[in-house]
Order: sequence, then C-alpha cells, then structure tokens
Amino acid sequence: MVTNQAYLFLVFVINGILIGVLFDFFRILRKTFKTKDIITYIEDFLFWILTGIILLYSIFTFNNGEIRLFMLLGILLGTIIYMIFISSYVIKINVAILTFIKNILTKLFCFLGIPFKFLYKIAKKLLFKPISFFIINIRNFSTNLLKNTNIKAKNIKKPKKVQEN
Repeated sequence: MVTNQAYLFLVFVINGILIGVLFDFFRILRKTFKTKDIITYIEDFLFWILTGIILLYSIFTFNNGEIRLFMLLGILLGTIIYMIFISSYVIKINVAILTFIKNILTKLFCFLGIPFKFLYKIAKKLLFKPISFFIINIRNFSTNLLKNTNIKAKNIKKPKKVQEN
C-alpha cells in the first residue's frame, strides 16, 4: 500500500515536471515570437486543455480515477522543483536556439527572395508601367472629353419659353 502510494506520488511529481515543461514551451514561444493578444489567449487555452488531458490520463491510468491529496501535492512539488531548478536554463537555451534558427531562416528567405525581387522589377517595367500609362491616358482623355462636352453644352443657347395664349 505504501509503496503503491510512493509510486503514485513519484508519477505525479513527474506529471508536475511535465506541466512545467509545457508551461515553459508556451513561454518560450512568447519570448521568441511576438504574438497578438488573441494568439496568447489561444495558447493559454491550449495549455490548460493539454494540462487537463495529461492529468486526467495519469489519474485514470495509474489510480483508476481516484484523486488523492498526495497526488495533488506531488503535482505541486514537481512543478515547483522544475520552476526553481530547471526552468530558467531551459528557457535561456531554447530561446537562444529558436532566435538563432529564426535569424538564419530570415536571412535565408531574404537571400532566396533576391531573384523574386529582380523578377518583380522586370515585371513592373514590362507590365505595370505600360498598363498604368494606358490607364493614365484613358483617364486624361475621358477628363478632356468631359470638359469639352460641358463647354459645348454651356455654349448652346436655351430656347426661350413659349408663351401660352
């Protein structure tokens, strides 16, 4: 009985450590990538859903769905141990790695984007300039035509009113 409870306590300490790792995963994402508030809310929701799934799976798998106080203390102890002794190192290392990868990918995309920028400039000269030139000329022509029509319309004398007898 006591060995079974010690085993369960150790399992839930490990669960607490897993919850701490999951929490740090979302903290690392927030430190590496700037996210909007709605994304942060979605991440928080995912954290709590995943935490609930982990705990429910462990409770039903290892203790047949019975919740004991020592299990909750094991989760709390595992989370505290992780946060005090391991968390800061995990965050620093992973943020550095993800920032390094992010910088490499940014430079790679900039480098790979050079041919596309060149093609865009060529397309702009060959396609967009003639099209914009055509549109500008149509606009000028229609404006001039409208002005000439208005001038001619003003020059036409209106007939006098016919008097009724």
